Amino acid sequence: MASKGINKINRIRTFALSLVFIGIFVMYIGLFFDSSPILMTITMILGFLFVLSSSGVYFWIGMISTNTVKVECPNCGKVTKVLGRVDACMYCDEPLTLDPELEGREFDPSYNRKSTQQKS
Repeated sequence: MASKGINKINRIRTFALSLVFIGIFVMYIGLFFDSSPILMTITMILGFLFVLSSSGVYFWIGMISTNTVKVECPNCGKVTKVLGRVDACMYCDEPLTLDPELEGREFDPSYNRKSTQQKS
């Protein structure tokens, strides 16, 4: 069986969620510097920038996910989104491709890179 991969959209959403938690953690660390207003302000602004960048990533992946191809997963039967040449099902992580050249090949996310597309 081909190695399983995580859906690209879910991976980017997980990254955006981690930015929120990192930002909150950095702002919490800033509370320990209450004796130094400058250091506390820097950590609060840095944490806020993490949370703000998370909003940007969520907006970006939302725009990308509107331009994906919806397919029915052959394994679980649910409708999922495919981003790029190869992707994984959002629900069961089944490797999916729309490229007939890649049918039956081992799942490899590098097939989405332009340098790999030229060689295959």
